[in-house]
Amino acid sequence: MTLADQRLLLVHAHPDDETIATGATMAKYAAEGRHVTCVTCTAGEMGEILVPELEHLAADREDRLGEHRRGEIEAAMKELGVTDHRWLGGFGRYRDSGMQWHPDGHAIPADTIHENAFWHADLTEAATHLVAIIRELRPQVLVTYDEFGNYGHPDHIQAHRVAMYAAQLAAVPSYRADLGEAWDIPKIYWTAMSESRMRDGLRALREAGEETFFEGVDPDGPIPMTTPDEDLAAEIDATDHAEQKMAAMRAYPTQITVDGPFFALSNNVGNKVWGLEHYRIAKGTRGPAGPNGLETDLFAGL
Repeated sequence: MTLADQRLLLVHAHPDDETIATGATMAKYAAEGRHVTCVTCTAGEMGEILVPELEHLAADREDRLGEHRRGEIEAAMKELGVTDHRWLGGFGRYRDSGMQWHPDGHAIPADTIHENAFWHADLTEAATHLVAIIRELRPQVLVTYDEFGNYGHPDHIQAHRVAMYAAQLAAVPSYRADLGEAWDIPKIYWTAMSESRMRDGLRALREAGEETFFEGVDPDGPIPMTTPDEDLAAEIDATDHAEQKMAAMRAYPTQITVDGPFFALSNNVGNKVWGLEHYRIAKGTRGPAGPNGLETDLFAGL
């Protein structure tokens, strides 16, 4: 199988999620000539706005943030070199559900949720939109979140459910034959953040006097949103594309401030922190491992 025959499908919840979690992998694979498709489930209408002059777009004012973030993700895709971006069910089909923080430090659903919120979506309906894409593209690898959405956001959890269910339905020949020939995705991965690398990064930040990134978190104590290294299956070294990832992050000024903790992490630790991306395997057989015991390619063994 040539690189041009390799097809990667990523399912993310909101604009910017794809860049933060998987942007370097996307840039690397696109540059190598592999087909990269990113499906975004909502336009991020409920996101916090970090640019004062754009606060009028907020959900509780003009409610036009989604359209603005549509432009941001288009710019980010250009930076990553990805030419196939799609909205689940079409732009605006599912709305950002919003969230709030639980005292324990993870996200939970907001008290008030829009009737068209992704969290309220019919699972079979939403999954069927993705079935059509899976059968059209016939990807060998699917990437999405774990069952907790990595940190509890309802849209991340729903994206996981939709992606995993769609992968099952797409493989059933008798399900919606009108959507194309059945396709069983060989390998499925969940995004992950290496616990050991996050500890190392936090130590370097604290030594440099940067306290805002994961404020109050002890590098030697419990680390939220991370995955124990023994649960990791793959490490994609895309450090040569870290600058592309950073440029794509800068394409989201409403969501990521250039002098905020994301960029402080890069400035203090170096771009390698953004160029190495980790994954857990959820389906399929792990391929040959690299020197650190992890796959170095999501298509390994296929």
